[in-house]
Amino acid sequence: MNATEKFYLPVDGIFEMFNSHTRGSRITHPVPQRTALCAVSQHPKVSNIPKSGMGIVKTVKGRWRQQEKRVVESRSCSANQQVTTERLPKGSVDLLELGLAKPKNCHRIVVLGAPKVGKTNILRQFLGKEFEDKYEPTTEDFHRKLFHIGGKAYQIDLLDAASERNFPAKRRLSILTGDSFLLVFTLDDRESFHEVCQLYDEIKVAKSKIQKFRNPERLTAVICGNKADLEAPRAVRRTEVTEFLGEDVAYFETSAKDGTGLDDAFRALASLGGLPNETNPSRHQLVSILTYQSLCISQRGRGGSRTRGLGAPCAATDPLARRPSFTSDLQLVLKSRNNKPERCHIQ
Repeated sequence: MNATEKFYLPVDGIFEMFNSHTRGSRITHPVPQRTALCAVSQHPKVSNIPKSGMGIVKTVKGRWRQQEKRVVESRSCSANQQVTTERLPKGSVDLLELGLAKPKNCHRIVVLGAPKVGKTNILRQFLGKEFEDKYEPTTEDFHRKLFHIGGKAYQIDLLDAASERNFPAKRRLSILTGDSFLLVFTLDDRESFHEVCQLYDEIKVAKSKIQKFRNPERLTAVICGNKADLEAPRAVRRTEVTEFLGEDVAYFETSAKDGTGLDDAFRALASLGGLPNETNPSRHQLVSILTYQSLCISQRGRGGSRTRGLGAPCAATDPLARRPSFTSDLQLVLKSRNNKPERCHIQ
């Protein structure tokens, strides 16, 4: 009996002291019923606990405090995550509607071409994403990339109009709303090149009608002969491209897989569209959408100052970008020119 008392009584005292420090936490000590009765009648004082027992007390108290600290930190992190979520944009960010960019700094690039030519992966390169081997048919993709260059805000919309291939009216509307065009074919498929030639002519005709040009200016289009990394024999030669599309056409042999020629193609898109060369993916740093918004807001807070060379060029992709409705696109076409066309050129 004495041996049993010497074993259990100090432990019971430890947990009594521990429970007094934890203020009634639900920690119990599994003691046999017979031994527990003995402990009630012959319970030693805390001060009589051996040094080994006090060491256990200190260890348990330390671990308990660490656990409480982790709980507090976890709650703090959850609160911060909730604040961050509340700060995320509620919808797509349109710099023109927000008054953060001038109309001339808002640009739309329309991407056209046959299926499986690599349009999506070229766009992924422009957006700063990685190449994807798996092919999935694109119905319609709309992307928005926002830039902060030299203290000014720029917005580039990218429309991959793959689903409009069999819908001439919808394709015509996309063409009329485009400022620049990226036409893609593959060097190992001659039929895809013929389709690009037809699209090129369609764009020239549509733009000349809506803009009422007597002498149409040079078309702001870049042609990409993609999949230059393939070892298969080429079905289209550079001489044929210039023969069908003209000597002054902006043509580049590219590879969306290893990046060959894309830097030159993106530089040509910027030059033809009147955009800064820093819109080229290799000339700016990608930041989050929240960081970009803070830059624009802080810049506007300086009284509208637009000082050249202010900050390093950076860009962000809009994760909630959605294609504008066809109604709004049609209104944009009709309002974009001072002279309203005699009839609708969409059909």
